[in-house]
Amino acid sequence: MTHGTIGHPVYRDMPTTIFEHMSARARETGAINLGQGFPEGPGPRVVLEAAADALLTRSSQYPPMAGLPELREAVAAHYARHQGLDLTAPEVIVTSGATEAIAATLLALVQPGDEVLMLAPLYDAYLPLVERAGGVARVVRLTPPDWRIDRTMLEAAVSPRTRFLLMNNPVNPTGAVMRADELALIAEVCVTHDLIAICDEVWEHVTFDGVAHRPLMALPGMRDRTVKIGSAGKIFSVTGWKVGWMCAAPPIATLLARAHQFLTFTTPPNLQWAVAQGLGFADDWFVEQRAGYQASRDRLARGLRAAGYHVLPGGATWFLSIDLPASGIALNDMDFCERIITEAGVAAIPVSAFYPHDPVTHLVRLCFCKSDAVLDEAVARLAAFRQGAVAMPGEGR
Repeated sequence: MTHGTIGHPVYRDMPTTIFEHMSARARETGAINLGQGFPEGPGPRVVLEAAADALLTRSSQYPPMAGLPELREAVAAHYARHQGLDLTAPEVIVTSGATEAIAATLLALVQPGDEVLMLAPLYDAYLPLVERAGGVARVVRLTPPDWRIDRTMLEAAVSPRTRFLLMNNPVNPTGAVMRADELALIAEVCVTHDLIAICDEVWEHVTFDGVAHRPLMALPGMRDRTVKIGSAGKIFSVTGWKVGWMCAAPPIATLLARAHQFLTFTTPPNLQWAVAQGLGFADDWFVEQRAGYQASRDRLARGLRAAGYHVLPGGATWFLSIDLPASGIALNDMDFCERIITEAGVAAIPVSAFYPHDPVTHLVRLCFCKSDAVLDEAVARLAAFRQGAVAMPGEGR
């Protein structure tokens, strides 16, 4: 055996993720990291104190494989209160982060040759996980500035072998929230073609401008054909905790648990107890969290626009995108991101990294879940870079 044949072909020639690459470059150069999506600081103190207390006063031994009963019940109750869902605790399986939930779902449900419908730009873990499960990707390409989904593109992507739809809403990297008519269309397509929808809804509490999250599971015909995936890391701004969950009707949830048991098996119990407590916080707590991030979004957008950048609307998540040619910058997204690390001391993410093929190459994603001082400094650096880039343009798209 030669080194070229070691390993599964899905992973053998796969590069490091764009997030890890850009974060590593930021660490090496001391650049401000507006690339990978994580907030500054340790997280909300009340949540941290709950985890610390549980670590000291409760068990540190294996919790049940499917998750602590307290957390499973808290997830179901939280979704009943905030989204009107009628989940029960047995329909909730706790995972080590949302990415594990996605992996467990695909490994549990996808059989070799099954087609999985996905919407690009898409989170980078989706495609390798689908392929590792033996699935075949059917990618629908969405384009800026409105990222609209229509019936023609969905129906054209569905074939007799299509079994699943894997989607993200609210959407990373676009910051878009799917419209009511788009969700209704997706539900109709799933019901008509007997598809199971795998819904990555980790950004469900990070929506702005008074827009509430609409879970696909709540739409007609979707209750028993949807896997809903959530993440405490995004809800409570503790991305390193890696506490997630997947929710589904009992026949599906049973299969998901069987896959999960041979992946991570379980998740630290003190973090589960803390998340269970947090999900019961008063509504005002979640409103305040959203308001803080909305203020950061607005601060970054104002600063970038004042510096001459064209900023696309962002209705959710921790991300905004800038349009390079509309900003007077004749660089593609990858070249821009590489140059601003070394020349401006700011790390960002090229949106082309979220397309498996035929990428959009003129948008760059910036993360705004940072302190005001960090955002202001990043804007100042990007403003200076733009002045030089417009004066001496580089290679075109």
